[in-house]
Amino acid sequence: MQRTSNVFARVEPEIKEQAESVLNQLGIPMSNAIGLFLRQIIMQRGLPFDVKLPAQAPVAIGAMSAAELNAELEKGYADIAAGRLHKLEDVVSEMQRDYGI
Repeated sequence: MQRTSNVFARVEPEIKEQAESVLNQLGIPMSNAIGLFLRQIIMQRGLPFDVKLPAQAPVAIGAMSAAELNAELEKGYADIAAGRLHKLEDVVSEMQRDYGI
């Protein structure tokens, strides 16, 4: 049997539970998933995904003029008219998955 080493990490309980739920569905133990992640770091010579700031900072409504607010609302109306819609449940699920909220 190959020799192993321990890795200790502190994570938020909700994040751990959500990750375990997904990994259980995939049939992958947490320790194997962490090993896969570390192997990918080695193979990619860095993190196996992009770590960067968003291209556009979120818009703070309080910092907008009335004209800027109206322009943003018009963009939203145009998206609705063009059928570019997302179900609230899908957006919430994606945010929970990506940001743990």
